[in-house]
Amino acid sequence: MSEGYGLVVRFTLRDERAAEAFDALCVRTLDGIRTSEPGTLAYVVHEPEGEPLVRVFYELYADRAAFDAQEAQPHTQRFLSEREQYLAGVEVTFLEVMAGKIAAQQ
Repeated sequence: MSEGYGLVVRFTLRDERAAEAFDALCVRTLDGIRTSEPGTLAYVVHEPEGEPLVRVFYELYADRAAFDAQEAQPHTQRFLSEREQYLAGVEVTFLEVMAGKIAAQQ
Protein backbone atom coordinates (compact mmCIF):
# COMPACT_ATOMS: atom_id res chain seq x y z
CA MET A 1 0.00 0.00 0.00
CA SER A 2 1.93 3.02 -1.21
CA GLU A 3 -0.72 5.72 -0.82
CA GLY A 4 -1.23 7.54 2.41
CA TYR A 5 0.90 9.66 4.67
CA GLY A 6 0.32 9.99 8.37
CA LEU A 7 1.56 11.22 11.68
CA VAL A 8 0.94 10.87 15.37
CA VAL A 9 1.45 13.92 17.55
CA ARG A 10 1.51 13.81 21.35
CA PHE A 11 0.88 17.13 23.04
CA THR A 12 1.49 17.61 26.76
CA LEU A 13 -0.46 20.58 28.09
CA ARG A 14 0.68 22.93 30.85
CA ASP A 15 -2.34 22.67 33.15
CA GLU A 16 -6.13 22.20 33.19
CA ARG A 17 -6.82 25.75 32.00
CA ALA A 18 -4.42 25.28 29.09
CA ALA A 19 -6.10 21.95 28.26
CA GLU A 20 -9.52 23.62 28.05
CA ALA A 21 -8.23 26.38 25.79
CA PHE A 22 -6.32 23.90 23.63
CA ASP A 23 -9.44 21.77 23.23
CA ALA A 24 -11.42 24.83 22.11
CA LEU A 25 -8.68 25.66 19.59
CA CYS A 26 -8.91 22.09 18.27
CA VAL A 27 -12.67 22.39 17.76
CA ARG A 28 -12.24 25.61 15.76
CA THR A 29 -9.47 24.02 13.68
CA LEU A 30 -11.49 20.87 12.97
CA ASP A 31 -14.25 22.99 11.42
CA GLY A 32 -11.83 24.10 8.72
CA ILE A 33 -10.41 20.61 8.25
CA ARG A 34 -13.88 19.12 7.71
CA THR A 35 -14.94 21.73 5.15
CA SER A 36 -11.84 22.43 3.10
CA GLU A 37 -9.45 19.46 3.14
CA PRO A 38 -10.53 16.66 0.81
CA GLY A 39 -7.08 15.04 1.06
CA THR A 40 -7.31 14.69 4.84
CA LEU A 41 -8.59 11.16 5.36
CA ALA A 42 -8.51 11.16 9.17
CA TYR A 43 -7.76 13.82 11.76
CA VAL A 44 -8.66 12.55 15.20
CA VAL A 45 -7.89 14.08 18.59
CA HIS A 46 -7.62 11.64 21.50
CA GLU A 47 -7.24 12.03 25.27
CA PRO A 48 -5.37 8.98 26.59
CA GLU A 49 -7.05 7.27 29.53
CA GLY A 50 -5.67 8.57 32.81
CA GLU A 51 -3.72 11.43 31.17
CA PRO A 52 -5.96 14.52 31.34
CA LEU A 53 -3.15 16.85 30.24
CA VAL A 54 -2.22 14.87 27.13
CA ARG A 55 -3.76 14.96 23.67
CA VAL A 56 -2.77 12.58 20.91
CA PHE A 57 -3.56 13.42 17.30
CA TYR A 58 -3.78 10.80 14.60
CA GLU A 59 -3.63 12.31 11.13
CA LEU A 60 -3.88 10.46 7.83
CA TYR A 61 -3.61 12.10 4.43
CA ALA A 62 -4.10 10.80 0.91
CA ASP A 63 -0.42 11.55 0.24
CA ARG A 64 2.38 13.93 1.19
CA ALA A 65 0.94 16.63 -1.08
CA ALA A 66 -2.34 16.52 0.87
CA PHE A 67 -0.39 16.94 4.13
CA ASP A 68 1.51 19.91 2.67
CA ALA A 69 -1.79 21.46 1.51
CA GLN A 70 -3.23 21.02 5.01
CA GLU A 71 -0.23 22.73 6.57
CA ALA A 72 -0.77 25.77 4.31
CA GLN A 73 -4.45 26.26 5.24
CA PRO A 74 -5.31 29.40 7.27
CA HIS A 75 -7.00 27.36 10.02
CA THR A 76 -3.89 25.17 10.36
CA GLN A 77 -1.57 28.17 10.42
CA ARG A 78 -3.72 29.72 13.17
CA PHE A 79 -3.59 26.44 15.15
CA LEU A 80 0.19 26.20 14.80
CA SER A 81 0.74 29.77 15.99
CA GLU A 82 -1.77 29.70 18.88
CA ARG A 83 -1.02 26.23 20.31
CA GLU A 84 2.41 27.06 21.75
CA GLN A 85 1.00 29.05 24.68
CA TYR A 86 -0.76 25.93 25.99
CA LEU A 87 2.02 23.38 25.60
CA ALA A 88 4.58 21.90 27.95
CA GLY A 89 5.83 19.53 25.25
CA VAL A 90 5.20 17.99 21.85
CA GLU A 91 6.39 14.80 20.13
CA VAL A 92 5.78 14.13 16.43
CA THR A 93 6.13 10.80 14.65
CA PHE A 94 5.75 10.78 10.86
CA LEU A 95 4.36 7.57 9.36
CA GLU A 96 4.56 5.97 5.93
CA VAL A 97 1.55 3.74 5.33
CA MET A 98 2.58 0.12 4.72
CA ALA A 99 -0.72 -1.78 4.94
CA GLY A 100 -4.21 -1.36 6.31
CA LYS A 101 -7.74 -0.26 5.55
CA ILE A 102 -8.46 3.30 4.56
CA ALA A 103 -12.08 4.27 4.03
CA ALA A 104 -12.98 5.57 0.59
CA GLN A 105 -13.14 9.34 0.29
CA GLN A 106 -16.64 10.74 -0.01
